[in-house]
Amino acid sequence: MLSYRHSFHAGNHADVLKHSVQSLILQSLKVKDKAFVYIDTHAGAGCYDLHSKEMDKTGEYLDGINRLWQQDCPVELQPFMDVIKALNVDGELRSYPGSPLLAKELCRRQDRLRLSELHPADFPRLQSLFKQDRRTQIDKLDGFSNLRAALPPIERRGMVLIDPPYELDHEYSDVVKGVMEGLKRWASGTFVIWYPVVHSDDVSFLERKFSAPELPATLQIELNVLAENNRYGMTGSGMIVINPPWKLEQQMSDILPWLVTTLGQSPKAGFKLRWLVRES
Repeated sequence: MLSYRHSFHAGNHADVLKHSVQSLILQSLKVKDKAFVYIDTHAGAGCYDLHSKEMDKTGEYLDGINRLWQQDCPVELQPFMDVIKALNVDGELRSYPGSPLLAKELCRRQDRLRLSELHPADFPRLQSLFKQDRRTQIDKLDGFSNLRAALPPIERRGMVLIDPPYELDHEYSDVVKGVMEGLKRWASGTFVIWYPVVHSDDVSFLERKFSAPELPATLQIELNVLAENNRYGMTGSGMIVINPPWKLEQQMSDILPWLVTTLGQSPKAGFKLRWLVRES
C-alpha cells in the first residue's frame, strides 16, 4: 500500500519534533571527527513545497514550522532552523526539508547517507535532490529489508531514522521487529523511531516493547499539541531513541516546554520525557 504522501503533512508539529531530535543527534555525532552513517528507512521526497496543492488542502505547516519561523528559537534548534532559512533565502517560508535533506545539509564530507523510498512519485524526486551527492546511496526498496542489508555499517557510529506511515496495523510490529533485528547486527547504533499519537493502545504497545530490560538505554520523547484522545486523529507525536547521545535528555528537557508553548493548540497540550530503559 503506497497511498501515503508526506507532502500533505510536511512541516507540521510532528515534523518539528522529529527534525528537532534528528538535528540534535546529528550534531552530537559531529563532535568527533570520525565518519558516521545516517540511514533513513522511509525517506520520502526529501523536500516539500509549502504552497503546493497538497499543502493547500491541509495547511498543517501553519500550526507547525510556521509558528517557529519568526520566533527566537532556543539555541539547540539553531542548526535545524538554519537549514530551513537556507532553503528560504528571501525570508518567505515556502520550502521545508524532509529528514533526508536535513541530514544532507548537517552531515559532513566524510559522512555517509543511505536512503530508502518505495513511492513511485517520491523516489525520482529524492534521486534528483541527491544526484550530485556522492556520499548518498538511494534504494527503491522496502525500508526494513534495506535496513537488514545495510547493517552492520562499515562505520562504527551513526543513526537510523525509522518513520513509516503507520497506515497498516502491522507496521507497529514491523518497527519493533526491524529495530530488534537491527540491534543484533549493530548494537552500538542509535535507532530513532517516530510514532504518531492517535490510538493509545498503539503507543502503549511501542512503550511496552521498547521497555524490555535487555535493551540498551532508551529515551522516550513525546509532544502533544492537543489533549490525548482516541477519536479525533493525531493529537501529538513521539520519538523513541535507543542509544541516545548523552546530552539529549537535557537538551529536550530545555526545548520541550518551549515547543509546548509555541505549538500547543489546547490548554491541555503537554510533553512526555522519560527513560523506558535506563543505562545500566
